[in-house]
Amino acid sequence: MENGILIGGNASGKVYLNPRYANRHGLVAGATGTGKTVTLQCLAEGFSDLGVPVFLADVKGDISGLSQPGKPHPKVDERVQSIGISDYQQRGFPVALWDLFGKKGTPVRATVSEMGPQLLSRLLDLNETQEGVMTLVFEFADQEGMLLLNLADLRSTLQYLADNRKALGSNYSVPAASVNAILRRLLVLEREGADHFFNEPALQLTDFMQTTRDGRGVINLLAADTLINSPRVYSTFLLWLLSELFENLPELGDPDKPVLVFFFDEAHLLFRDAPKALLEKIEQVVRLIRSKGVGVYFVTQSPADIPDAVLAQLGNRVQHALRAYTPAERKAVRVAAQSFRENPALDTVTAISELGVGEALVSTLQDKGIPGQVERILVRPPCSRMGAASDAERQAVLAHDPNQRRYRDAVDPRSAHEILTERTAAALAQAEETELEKRAQKGRSGGSSRQSTSEAFFKSLARAAGSSLGRQLFRGLLGSLLKK
Repeated sequence: MENGILIGGNASGKVYLNPRYANRHGLVAGATGTGKTVTLQCLAEGFSDLGVPVFLADVKGDISGLSQPGKPHPKVDERVQSIGISDYQQRGFPVALWDLFGKKGTPVRATVSEMGPQLLSRLLDLNETQEGVMTLVFEFADQEGMLLLNLADLRSTLQYLADNRKALGSNYSVPAASVNAILRRLLVLEREGADHFFNEPALQLTDFMQTTRDGRGVINLLAADTLINSPRVYSTFLLWLLSELFENLPELGDPDKPVLVFFFDEAHLLFRDAPKALLEKIEQVVRLIRSKGVGVYFVTQSPADIPDAVLAQLGNRVQHALRAYTPAERKAVRVAAQSFRENPALDTVTAISELGVGEALVSTLQDKGIPGQVERILVRPPCSRMGAASDAERQAVLAHDPNQRRYRDAVDPRSAHEILTERTAAALAQAEETELEKRAQKGRSGGSSRQSTSEAFFKSLARAAGSSLGRQLFRGLLGSLLKK
């Protein structure tokens, strides 16, 4: 099939990925250093040439060379000739650079409301009771018509529920210990940089699904070399992105080509220590999102890293070498071999251990979605540069990116934090006014007061300073007395 995505070839011919079945998902697996990154680069280039936008996490910081033309090299020429590629041309591809921290690309942001209580609970590693408290926070915000945009909104709402649980009634009675535990975890999350992610303007999914004027799909690269040090933030963000796509894209059935292809590098992080409910959510999204025209490709060291229920959904497979030095590793090799449709001319178990760098076992879906027999191939060389773009090249890409105008600067609209701060200040003012009236009535009736109005005012403020919102009000009134 000459109009598909060329993966590579052997003496028997070339092996292509059929775009009609590219939304049936896929797997790229192999030990470190066996060529997974080059395969990712080739697949991303192929989808871009077909006009399909791509999302790809750059975990090691070595894929941004996609934006630059490749460099001539004798080994590249040899590989091109071995596979029999007649139209090979070294060139760069349209790339959009993104970064949750806004340092190496356009900032990526989402709101707390969009993330939802379930994913936030995973992000914070909350227990069942604490997750219940998080759900109440969202219900209270919805009832009050308040936006939960950033971590300040979440923290203020949590503190407000804790401070006013008697007045709010049993529906919003939250244990103080659980609230304090969540607040401590929010502090840890902030130190990992999550406060940059939870903010406005939030990412619009259409900005991840763009094509150029000449019809090529834009390759969205998320700088994840720093983000990967916070694996829970990394995996939660990518799962949120998949969930948003699933919930917002229309049903398409089986289109001629995907509307978006999503590469999930270091996929084992998504499934590590994940509770059963979350695994079921992942399986559901992977199973159903293909009807929205989205292809999801998991990239990991071994197929054993992926739960069986998810692995069964991955129709297109590229397996690089696996090394088997221990019984567990030999078992992983057998599992990988058994995941392919058998080829009588190939001993798959032996081949997986013998593959050289740049070689792979490949099985793609053929007509009617039937898996093709496994083939041992040489992966084609990328047309773009292998390796990272320089800082100057990265800045040149960003300078021509329209997403910079939309997302570069964060905004802080009026939301739960501001509303609850105002509400608390109004309650304090009302309490003080009531106290003054009582003092005035006692004065008129000749009663004596053991406490001056001024003393009552400052004691009232001191009590208010015990809460987070109260401390903010207190600092505002008394200047820098309580500032660090």
